[in-house]
Amino acid sequence: MTTVTFYAVRPECQDDVPKTKFKPKPGKTLSARRWHAAFSEEGYLDIAKVLSRIQRGGVHPSIKGVVWEFLLGCYDPKSTFDERGELRLRRREQYGTWKAECQAMEPTIGSGRILTTPVITDDGKPVQDHSTSGNDLQDNTSFPPDGPPLDKKVIQWKLVLHQIGLDVVRTDRALTFYENQENDAKLWDILSVYAWMDKDIGYCQGMSDLCSPMVMLFDNEADSFWCFERLMRRMRENFRSTSSSIGVQSQLSTLSTIIKAVDPKLHQHLENLDGGEYLFAFRMLMVLFRREFSFVDSMYLWELMWAMEYNPNIFSLYEDESGTNSNPSTVTKMNDKLLKQYGKYERKNVQTGSKDPQTALSIFLIAGVLENRNKRLLKEAKGLDDVVKILNEITGNLDAKKACNEALKLHKKYLSKTKK
Repeated sequence: MTTVTFYAVRPECQDDVPKTKFKPKPGKTLSARRWHAAFSEEGYLDIAKVLSRIQRGGVHPSIKGVVWEFLLGCYDPKSTFDERGELRLRRREQYGTWKAECQAMEPTIGSGRILTTPVITDDGKPVQDHSTSGNDLQDNTSFPPDGPPLDKKVIQWKLVLHQIGLDVVRTDRALTFYENQENDAKLWDILSVYAWMDKDIGYCQGMSDLCSPMVMLFDNEADSFWCFERLMRRMRENFRSTSSSIGVQSQLSTLSTIIKAVDPKLHQHLENLDGGEYLFAFRMLMVLFRREFSFVDSMYLWELMWAMEYNPNIFSLYEDESGTNSNPSTVTKMNDKLLKQYGKYERKNVQTGSKDPQTALSIFLIAGVLENRNKRLLKEAKGLDDVVKILNEITGNLDAKKACNEALKLHKKYLSKTKK
């Protein structure tokens, strides 16, 4: 099967989406055969072998889901087949419990339909006539006529359900996968359950773009949920916002620091254009380049990044809910064999003792994109609109592997500049 067959684009949308550049390359891309050969008889995974292959050529579409589970820290490479089977079962049960909890509050959950209009008013009163996508107007709320007032958290959750629905019906519309309404419902259910479980962040626009690939990669909805949940552990601070700041601002501030160090002339030019806060890069960070690449190429970029950022402590860090293990980069002395279990990018951080959690590889990717266009930006950008226009032209024209290599080079340059 070709990559195109795996993630087919609707015929009428062929001209509207960026062309896919990623093609599995024998000898570079992690194949199903290489993947299975990396496990011992008991199920221990030789993560170093797998990482080096992914960093060279990504993951074959037929095994993306199971590989991503390891890259995102769902499973420990040092676990056995049996241990992972038990953990998968426990997680599926846990998701089932949470979903049932949500269903008790809103019966549309798990019904194969989605909500696209509000179910309650801001003060928690039911909207008697709300519709579900693909159905006639109907009332299927779970409120008794004069029921007790709803808990504040329940109100907040119910208020966001239709917004999730509106985002879902706009997500990856070019793909034939979403011609099936059941797949829309699966995406909506996962995001709705996540919004209930993450009481702190809830749901924000952009999350549907991050979750959509997970829905496509796994047949089992609970497995999709847990893969998305692990991705959100890396990304959720981007979505945190207060009255005075947005979560992604700290990363944009880091981007500003990086450009100032590696290309002071460009930074000064952007400052003069009133772009020193780098808000024009907001979208790239929020949805991890989903708009700049085709669907297939963005998945390829993600796995390259996750492989390069891989830290063997990621599983124990995520499983340790106490948070005592707060910095997976903290390592004393390490031999070469152990270092190979780290991705290229994370290895450098470990070796140099870099502990700033804000310096994700994605920030260096954006810095690399700006650096590549510094001549045009310096010459042609007379205002922020011009900066946005020049950056928008990269849509569909970026090469994921090249972009990652540029980011690694820039990371090295930044470390040497800041050391001085």
